Amino acid sequence: MWFSFAKFVANLKRNMENQRPLILISNDDGIIAKGISELIKFLRPLGEIVVMAPDAPRSGSASALTVTEPIRYQLLRKDVGLTVYKCSGTPADCVKLAFHTVLDRKPDLVVGGINHGDNSSVNVHYSGTMGVVIEGCLKGVPSIGFSLCNHEPDADFEPAGTYIREIARRVLEKGLPPLTCLNVNFPDTKELKGVKICEQAKGQWTNEWENFAHRGDAHYYWLTGEFEEAEKENEKSDHWALQNGYVAITPTTVDVTAYGLIDELKTWF
Repeated sequence: MWFSFAKFVANLKRNMENQRPLILISNDDGIIAKGISELIKFLRPLGEIVVMAPDAPRSGSASALTVTEPIRYQLLRKDVGLTVYKCSGTPADCVKLAFHTVLDRKPDLVVGGINHGDNSSVNVHYSGTMGVVIEGCLKGVPSIGFSLCNHEPDADFEPAGTYIREIARRVLEKGLPPLTCLNVNFPDTKELKGVKICEQAKGQWTNEWENFAHRGDAHYYWLTGEFEEAEKENEKSDHWALQNGYVAITPTTVDVTAYGLIDELKTWF
């Protein structure tokens, strides 16, 4: 009996050691977006994939949570190595719900994207794609957001594929520091020059609202805007990298403490 139990434990340990990495994927463009289908395709060779994505677009939702109504999820597809769900909530809801309901173990990687549109610079604060990543990061899992600077539904993600797979592979291998994730943006070009490790470009959005009279209502506005970069010649920034044909990888921390101000504030009180 002892020998049988020991053999069972040895087999179990061996199976655990041979277990493929578990990757949780979500996005903010919705489950039917081309970007998430392409991301699944690029990452399937790396491990077991579970997808929990919004049932409709949730762009600009950042890390918003649904608190005024219940949310639901539905199984859409189950294949060997791939399980896909849709969820009625936000991107952050999707990650929280996946952890709580459908994952049988803690994932090795959380990935958001591929977003249809640029999430560099201050866009990181508004991005539902990065809401996925930040939630994964807060749960102690290495997390990456991928975005392409093209809003078209049929955008060409293929040039990014090799980079996406390699970046994810390296994070699975090496990990990331606690409370730190990666914000990865791709320029919309077929000829990528390589990778730049970047800092977040400084700037702000201006002229953000456009008035449209609607059914006699003069106070009717659509969000629009123009980005004004503060340091256009800063070759360390993610904007510079994208404008010059490079993949921009920006290490991003979710600890927003202004440590440099702590000692100064102590002298105030």
